[in-house]
Amino acid sequence: MCQGINPQSNPSQLAPRGMRHQIALLGRRNAGKSSILNMMVGQQVSIVSDIKGTTTDAVAKPYELLPLGPVTFFDTAGVDDGSELGPQRIQATLQVMYRADIALLVTDEQGLTDTELALIAQAKTLQLPLLVVFNKTDLRALHPKDSAYCTEQQLPFVAVSAATSKGNADLKQAIYDLVPEELKNEPALASDLYQAGDHVVCVVPIDTAAPKGRLILPQVQILREALDNNAIATVVKETQLPDLLQQLPSPPALIISDAQVIKHIDQIVPQTIPLTTFSTLFARFKGDLTAMEAGAEQFDNLQDGDKILICEACSHNPQADDIGRVKLPKWINSYTNKQLEFEVVMGHDFPNNLEEFALVVHCGACMFNRTEMLRRVRECQRRGVAITNYGVAISKLQGVLPRIMKPFKV
Repeated sequence: MCQGINPQSNPSQLAPRGMRHQIALLGRRNAGKSSILNMMVGQQVSIVSDIKGTTTDAVAKPYELLPLGPVTFFDTAGVDDGSELGPQRIQATLQVMYRADIALLVTDEQGLTDTELALIAQAKTLQLPLLVVFNKTDLRALHPKDSAYCTEQQLPFVAVSAATSKGNADLKQAIYDLVPEELKNEPALASDLYQAGDHVVCVVPIDTAAPKGRLILPQVQILREALDNNAIATVVKETQLPDLLQQLPSPPALIISDAQVIKHIDQIVPQTIPLTTFSTLFARFKGDLTAMEAGAEQFDNLQDGDKILICEACSHNPQADDIGRVKLPKWINSYTNKQLEFEVVMGHDFPNNLEEFALVVHCGACMFNRTEMLRRVRECQRRGVAITNYGVAISKLQGVLPRIMKPFKV
């Protein structure tokens, strides 16, 4: 049986945002989305009122939904908001829907109206797993025509009452059943590239872009995964790697380098030692490594006047040597010897004018969940735009892409 626990008493509260399953609550105003969320988490997270449109911005609630694990529920504004700010609120709701792993379509005693049918159609377009939640069954029982429609369309559904908490356990179990198997099974970052007891070396340069006093999330996750899999992990700066390799009694099973120094590291590490980059591992972990590798080949086809879209998942204060705004454009211009235009977007913004770009170069997406990153990859493919990521792109531009891809092709 699927159940929930208070995240404040559990370490999963500290799970990185990009490692949480994203669950969106969608529906009309006053259908009971906020009440459903409060019922599931056992707390008054969202304001509940009989006044339509009480929820204006998406409310995020981290939660531990067992046995699924850490999730984030997003309570959204009603998609039938007709107020002056309605269009903006509806657009914000659709952005949450775009990056969700699954969605709960909450309806009330009216059952399925044209609004719900439109959301169902949109979810199918996005290939977004959808659970229909018939709320307020204390006011009216589930209508046979609604259950028949869901059965006919192969839509899972559950009948609940947030007012009485009836169906709460069934709802949580239905959520667990809805999550695709690939999301229930935690993917490997690098652990499939080495064995227990093997030595893994991480090369981490410390420059002005490195966060003070800590490692970046991909580096932390790689190290933790190595410990969880009983491997030996060593962290060195690029200047320390030659001495380490001389001191080791046997070669490491894998070396993982920051992409920005990969050309230098390639010259140091013997060809017999598998070598890749943090960003390449994340291209596989968060998205589609094959697509990213193919996208990097687009650098050879760029022409004068082409536009390159640089995408960053997190917002940050740009540095003088910022990788997305400074280093990558410089490397791309040097490699292609073309007059190119660059545009940068951050966070969950993804432009509607993708066709204007010859190539999308995305960060490692450590702050995104896998679903959102895969949607971006699929959207680019659907619209005929090549996409790659920072690490794969840099390896291509530095002439070492075949080598950093080799560990994945054994």
